[in-house]
Parts: sequence; structure tokens; C-alpha cells
Amino acid sequence: MDLLNTLVDKGLRRESPTREEALAVLATSDDDLLDVVAAAGKVRRHWFGRRVKLNYLVNLKSGLCPEDCSYCSQRLGSKAEILKYTWLKPDQASAAAAAGVSGGAKRVCLVASGRGPTDRDVDRVSDTIKAIKEQNGDVEVCACLGLLSDGQAERLREAGADAYNHNLNTSEATYGDITTTHTYADRVDTVNKAHAAGLSACSGLIAGMGESDEDLVDVVFSLRELDPDSVPVNFLIPMEGTPLAKEWHLTPQRCLRILAMTRFVCPDVEVRIAGGREVHLRTMQPLALHLANSIFLGDYLTSEGQAGHADLEMIADAGFEVEGAGEVTLPEHRASARGGGCGSHADGDGAGAGGCGSHAGGGVCAPASASTPAPVRPAEEPRTDLVAVRRRGAGTDLAPNA
Repeated sequence: MDLLNTLVDKGLRRESPTREEALAVLATSDDDLLDVVAAAGKVRRHWFGRRVKLNYLVNLKSGLCPEDCSYCSQRLGSKAEILKYTWLKPDQASAAAAAGVSGGAKRVCLVASGRGPTDRDVDRVSDTIKAIKEQNGDVEVCACLGLLSDGQAERLREAGADAYNHNLNTSEATYGDITTTHTYADRVDTVNKAHAAGLSACSGLIAGMGESDEDLVDVVFSLRELDPDSVPVNFLIPMEGTPLAKEWHLTPQRCLRILAMTRFVCPDVEVRIAGGREVHLRTMQPLALHLANSIFLGDYLTSEGQAGHADLEMIADAGFEVEGAGEVTLPEHRASARGGGCGSHADGDGAGAGGCGSHAGGGVCAPASASTPAPVRPAEEPRTDLVAVRRRGAGTDLAPNA
């Protein structure tokens, strides 16, 4: 396919595709899907080899958010029955982070719900960063605290933060349809503040909110222009109790095309499969590793993820390897310019991020017994059975999934 050959050539040269080419990737047929994955996989391997970076989320403060982001289970007015708690103490957060690091995570992502941090909140998070770094000297720390005020990014950097995450989520043209309490420009401003402070910027999107192909291309091209080191791709999980609870439009094939398009537009950037991979990619998750070079280990913010050991087995079985602590994530030209790479998540569990929980007490996806075959579901049927609210890890007395 001439389109794919062109996109591979451009990706290897770090040259941007045209909007028409990006749209054409999203419009490819299921018959051509493996060709699309193979082409984007060449670009991924050129810049990142077969390494997979593992990231681990710690939800420092859950729920109680005054913003009205339609996709988020922690939003103002959310009826989702999620865990709700105020700030974890530094030692609690450090203990939660240690679980992820022991499971193989190279980066810990500290997330807190809310519009943005107060100066006191920045002090809290700074103390937490220092506690994590004291316990795990090699770990990278990314903060995701919402909209930043002047000087706050610099303070986080001084405390030892390596990166800051703040997602654009969707196109500028449709942003007002999903959030009214802040603007798209506010988000761009925070990413720019992180850049200016010397933090590795991390910014991504959420797919599956009813957006068009044009919206997806718009937001990915906007991200390329912002030039973050990391682009997390979240797939909306329509959690009950949120305004987007009925938005079940994604298929595994659609998700793979979105990841491929993102890789072609951002060839040398850390592309992460973030919230929703278990729910929407399901058994096709290993194919997505040929497109993205980074995933989250274990659970998300308010919802459960695939068991940590299953993540590691999937990576090995697919012929990939976990990126070591001493390895530099980004290609040399980026690493030398930025001083590192970012791994983070949708702010406030924006994708409703969840999936199969096989941990004790949360096994919503346990295998069927041999005598009772699992029913075959129509491909278009919403997989609400795969959505499980997180009840373990940070903010609970139960062991985390890592």
C-alpha cells in the first residue's frame, strides 16, 4: 500500500504526515489492519526497539473534584461509586509507589483530582516526591495535579519531579462539549509551563467520546506541535454515573488504527497505551505493543486494570522486553534535548481507566470453568462486565495490583 510505505519513510525521517494521510490511516479497512500495524511497527522499532516502558499510578487524592469533565468518574456531580479520600501522606504514597517499582515500573505517576494544586498541595507533593526518591533512587516521578499556576512547575522540578502530565484530551473545536469549567487554552498553558520549567512534558488524548476522525487527527497534530516527550492514548471507559456512560463505540480494530495514526504523527515520541486498553483492545492488546512503547502496570486511578503479572507475561509472550531502569526511554536526539522521557496518565483517571481485575476480591474477569464455556458475545455489545471500580491499593487497606 503506497500510503503505508510513504508513512514509514516519513516516520523514519521524523517528518510529519499530512492531515489527509493521517485521516486515511483511520479510514483503512479491517482487511488492511495487519498491514497498518506492521507499517507503524517499523517506525516504533526504529526509534524504540522492542522495549516496553512500565509506568505505575498512585492516586494521591481520589474524587471530590470541582471540574465537570464529562469523561471522568471523579467529576463534579459524578454518581460513580468510586473510592473517595483526601491526600495520602508521603509515607503512604511512597509505600504505594514501591509496589509498582517492585513489579518492574520505571516511572511512578502521582495523580491528584482537582482543578489544580494550591501552594500547600505543591508542598505536599514535593514531600511525597522526596520520600519516593529516597526509597527508590532510580525511579522517575511524574506529577499530574491539574492546571498549574506560575512558579509551581519550577517548585515541583526542584523537589525532584522528572515530568508533568496534562492531557489535551480532544480537539480544540470540541473541547467545550466535554468540559465547561476550564478551557482547552488552559490545558495548553499548563503543558507549556511544564516545558518552560525543564520538566519532561507528557500530554495525550482520550478516544471514544463520540469524536470524529477529524477531531482525533486535530488533537494528535496539536500534540505534535506542543512537542511533549510522551503521548498517552486513553480509550474512554464509559463508567456508570458519568455523562458518557452510554458511549460504547470503540472496537479493538479502531483502537489499533488510532494508535497507529498517533505513531505516524509522533514517530519518535513515547506513545503509551493508557486507560481502557483491557476493555477495548482485550485479546488484541499484544498487537498494540507493536505501535506503543509504554503501558501502565496494574490498576489505574479509580478502576482496576489487568493483573500485573499478566502484563509482564503479555510483554514477554509478544516478544518484547521490559525497559530497564538504566535505559534511556527516548531516542538520543530527544533525550539530549530534554534530559529524559515522560510516562503518565490521563488526568484524574480521565478515561475512566479500568479493565479486568484478577486480584483477590476483584476478579471480575476470572476464567470460566472447563465445564461451563464462556458465552460468545456479539462484537458490538458493550463490555460493561470488564469495568471494575478500584477497591485496592492506594486509599485502602488491601494490597495493590502490581
